[in-house]
Amino acid sequence: MRDSMVGAFRSAFTDLAAHADVLLLAGDLTEGGRLNEADLLCAEIAALPVPVVAVLGNHDHDRRQGYRIATMLTALGVHMLDGEAITLDIAGIQLGIAGVMGGSGGFPHYPGTPDEGTTEHRARTRRGPVDALRLRQALDTLTCETRIALMHFAPVTDTLVGEPRKIYAGLGCHDLAEAVDAGRAALAIHGHAHNGTEFGRTAGGVPVRNVSYSVIGNSYAVYKVAPIQADN
Repeated sequence: MRDSMVGAFRSAFTDLAAHADVLLLAGDLTEGGRLNEADLLCAEIAALPVPVVAVLGNHDHDRRQGYRIATMLTALGVHMLDGEAITLDIAGIQLGIAGVMGGSGGFPHYPGTPDEGTTEHRARTRRGPVDALRLRQALDTLTCETRIALMHFAPVTDTLVGEPRKIYAGLGCHDLAEAVDAGRAALAIHGHAHNGTEFGRTAGGVPVRNVSYSVIGNSYAVYKVAPIQADN
């Protein structure tokens, strides 16, 4: 959230209940990890008529204040996830949401380089597989059949189309998609790829949506979610 965006979301968000049951925020909640940017976001999402669930993005950690940004949002009533899951009662239907920030790590045709580059690059590359495991574990704690996987980094390359292929490995991790499939999620939501594509799918057929503001071109996008049917 930056100064130029003040008020850009508030009017749309206050009418959310007419269109959606929950608001999911997929990270990069601030532009550069500044607390004043978090204050601006809090003003946009205060007292909304639907539950708000969020994960942090890499830019929320730019100034090593991610934990404080998460605390500010939690105090506002936002459900912040970092390797955890939450179950919401939506009109009598149990909706489970598991969330992580994720990390890079690459994809089969776009491998990462965990032993090269800066300390930050190496840490981010190693975080992808680790957070994928945490996402799988969080999904496994859910007993409801309708599950959403929320993350910042991308789990598939489908939603990276539009970004330079040379940076695909830094934008996500294939292990996240494997966690989505194994954890029987009905939908995966991510951000991070600001020049990417909205629609994608995991190898297991789970819909993936890139909800970066520059991609969806709106304050929010609405997706309908149905429970995954158990195999007979």
